[in-house]
Amino acid sequence: MIVVNLDVMMAKRKMSLSQLSEKVDITLANLSVLKNNKAKAVRFSTLEAVCAALDCQPGDILEYVPDEKGGV
Repeated sequence: MIVVNLDVMMAKRKMSLSQLSEKVDITLANLSVLKNNKAKAVRFSTLEAVCAALDCQPGDILEYVPDEKGGV
């Protein structure tokens, strides 16, 4: 499964969800869905905007964690 570590990067950059929302022009609700690992998909344009705002790489935000069963 893919885990979104947005909260970790936001904490490292000392940025709140509302500040990030303003910088990337994405609603608080949509960012919250992403932050709480509820998103089923992420647009590259959104990922690019978030990475630019947080000065990070996509791999700093997205992490692949194999499931315990070894399946996909």
